[in-house]
Amino acid sequence: MDKQTEFVLRAIEERDVRFVRMWFTDVLGFLKSVAIAPAELEGAFAEGMGFDGSAVEGFARVYESDMIAHPDPSTFQVLPWRDSSPATARMFCDISMPDGSPSYADPRYVLKRALGKAADLGFTFYTHPEVEFYLFQDPLLPNVTPTPVDHSGYFDHTPQSTGSDFRRKAITMLEQMGISVEFSHHEAGPGQQEIDLRYADALSTADNIMTFRVVVKEVALSQGIHASFMPKPSTDWPGSAMHTHMSLFEGDTNAFYDAGGENRLSKVGRHFIAGLLRHAAEISAVTNQWVNSYKRLAGGGEAPSYICWGRNNRSALVRVPMYKPNKGSSARVELRSIDSAANPYLAFALTLAAGLAGIQGEYELPDGAEDDVWSLTERERQALGIAPLPRNLDEAIRAMEGSELVAETLGDHVFDFFLRNKRAEFNEYRRQVTPQELERLLPVL
Repeated sequence: MDKQTEFVLRAIEERDVRFVRMWFTDVLGFLKSVAIAPAELEGAFAEGMGFDGSAVEGFARVYESDMIAHPDPSTFQVLPWRDSSPATARMFCDISMPDGSPSYADPRYVLKRALGKAADLGFTFYTHPEVEFYLFQDPLLPNVTPTPVDHSGYFDHTPQSTGSDFRRKAITMLEQMGISVEFSHHEAGPGQQEIDLRYADALSTADNIMTFRVVVKEVALSQGIHASFMPKPSTDWPGSAMHTHMSLFEGDTNAFYDAGGENRLSKVGRHFIAGLLRHAAEISAVTNQWVNSYKRLAGGGEAPSYICWGRNNRSALVRVPMYKPNKGSSARVELRSIDSAANPYLAFALTLAAGLAGIQGEYELPDGAEDDVWSLTERERQALGIAPLPRNLDEAIRAMEGSELVAETLGDHVFDFFLRNKRAEFNEYRRQVTPQELERLLPVL
């Protein structure tokens, strides 16, 4: 028995843990959970815990339904929103088939496989997400526009406000679970919040994002309000993004940094950005996986709609931040398309794969866009070689269908299921008659 497993078993006894929740994520990024008694845990560490995979989105067909969840002891944490005695803890799981082989439908394994390819090239992939979401006063019901908890704006400081009280409690809980928070503030929309998680390796960050969503919703409910990560909950408000800063390290050295390079950016960093740009359309169905995601991308402002990069250009898809230009460890690129409702395991796997393709293929980085891309005419954008991102989920699906990079990174099972599910979502969406159509057309036609 390794030291990590011993630590978990001892902590369960010392902290009076009576329920241990096994967490894993389905292909669409929804968290799944099953609780076991502490007495069963030693067996779960040794042999895993069987479950019916046919009931989980994208996991297995009915005739191959038996799957096994293996708890990862390094992810053990006591849940601070539950009673302290008896306590409840959680661990993330890796999913395998009965023969012991990894399940190709497990999003955590998809990311681990991508990180393994990076490691073969000598790289470790780090990410730092800025997660935006809304807080509402009312229960979240279909066809009802919810009421935001405030009408504050970007960076507003409002004493004794619901949002600041919420952020303080949520951050305290996150840190109790070992998740470090770097910044938090009110965002631009009414009731919109942003909490930025500290840099970590991409697998830890993806686990942290899944935990983050649970914590945010639990804290909101405890305060009598409701949280939503929907990318664009209102036509009139900004969407909720998950701008993600990313970098590659070779040991302790930031592979993106070159003191003598343009923008302090190394050749590796430039090729990585070029890979993100070249494959941006192909990976959009995953980084922006809902029909609603494209309402955010069409909204203007700071949401990217075009495939370009820039240094201080917040309308660009990829930005090179210059916070500490002479500090090598802080060199990174920021991908601004990912929204807060993406499956972080699949999104990080694909952004890494796109960047590595740029490095291995030595893709040439085009000139950066220094203008507000939204303010240019279509002809000006074409002259600059700036192509649009997919304008809706259907276009994103079509771009993904022909992508060898996405198929190889996700694996056949996840690739096929994801496309089938998203086609069904878009076809259902196409049939809907919207309130805007009724408002504009019913009285006059």
